[in-house]
Amino acid sequence: MEQKSYNIPTQSPVIQEIIMSNRIGAIAMILSKQLGIDCVKSLKLFYESETCRRLHNKSTGLYLYGDLYVADEFTREMENRQ
Repeated sequence: MEQKSYNIPTQSPVIQEIIMSNRIGAIAMILSKQLGIDCVKSLKLFYESETCRRLHNKSTGLYLYGDLYVADEFTREMENRQ
């Protein structure tokens, strides 16, 4: 496997995955507080959501927004399901 040298450490795919994992954890904690549910349940709900899929898809640009905004997007998604 070819080893790439990244001039900017945050461009490394490994670092990008760590950052995304950290963000998803933070979003799950926000949702846990907002919805009054267990943090593990909020994490599961978020991972199964369209919002999470959009967050991972760079072409949507959702990854550029803050964690509170992403949490609000998830909340709107859940409201629209009902």
